Amino acid sequence: MVYSAWTTALAGAAVCLILMLVIMPGLIRYLHRIKFGQTEREEGLESHKKKNGTPTMGGIAFILVPVLVYILGSFFLPDMALNQNILIVLLAYVSYGLIGFLDDYIIVVKKDNAGLSPAAKFTLQAVLAVIFFLIYRSGSSTEIWIPLINRYIDLGWAYFLLVVLMFTAETNAVNLTDGIDGLCAGLMIIALVPFTVFACLQHQYPVMVLIVMVAASLLGYLKFNLHPARIFMGDTGSLALGGFIAATAMVLKQEILLVVIGFVFVAEVLSVIIQVTHYKRTGRRIFRMAPLHHHFEKGGMSETAVVTRFWLAGILFALAGLLLYFL
Repeated sequence: MVYSAWTTALAGAAVCLILMLVIMPGLIRYLHRIKFGQTEREEGLESHKKKNGTPTMGGIAFILVPVLVYILGSFFLPDMALNQNILIVLLAYVSYGLIGFLDDYIIVVKKDNAGLSPAAKFTLQAVLAVIFFLIYRSGSSTEIWIPLINRYIDLGWAYFLLVVLMFTAETNAVNLTDGIDGLCAGLMIIALVPFTVFACLQHQYPVMVLIVMVAASLLGYLKFNLHPARIFMGDTGSLALGGFIAATAMVLKQEILLVVIGFVFVAEVLSVIIQVTHYKRTGRRIFRMAPLHHHFEKGGMSETAVVTRFWLAGILFALAGLLLYFL
């Protein structure tokens, strides 16, 4: 069974990668033509101002390609079955992408970076988290697995709060990480590797196949997003990826390891929280600029150097997550 699943996963990944490489140039040209371009913040880094007008909403491609290929394959291949867990992950991926699309559309039309209000965005994210909790709760437990001690603890209805926090925090963390060329997509590909292993070892082969297909689609996107980026994923892509990995962690019962594996995302959102809180209290900044990747850029490090170091950190945390799982 495992060999069949890996064959399906690799075949699906190849199809997704080829499709991404074929359609991305056309998508970039189309977004250029309809003027769906990035609008950089006035208070942002000077080196980023030249990115104004670069096509955004590239996340549309790496959402639609693996989702449509997977759904089509589900009619023919048992390793791509549409069970409850896979439906939750697919719905999370698409629905959080729709929130991001709405935000991007408002930004592009108004030509500023306001988009959806933070309250509206958070409310939509939280409502979706509640929906996914209710769907998941109908066919699964409220237990979470604790690494190292290898025990399950039943949180009862407190699990509801964990799910809402996990989805809202992860989507915003991934969104904040998408600030320089190639950073977010590369970190997400790295973070998805341990979850592929978890899904395989738990015999959740449909989830494993979808993870591999999404990672392959991101790889195709990354070719056009590396510095200097020809396209950005926008909130469409970053919110979708946050929802995807949060839903994956939930159905694989790896909520705790999500924090470890995705700690670079966590560090990015924590840097913003710390910066804002400290500035409001003291009027002084801890970081040169937040999120964290901008702190290093502001210190004179090039975009590619920041990305390389953050990817390396992502690999180390992914290995730490795997180590904790096997221990």
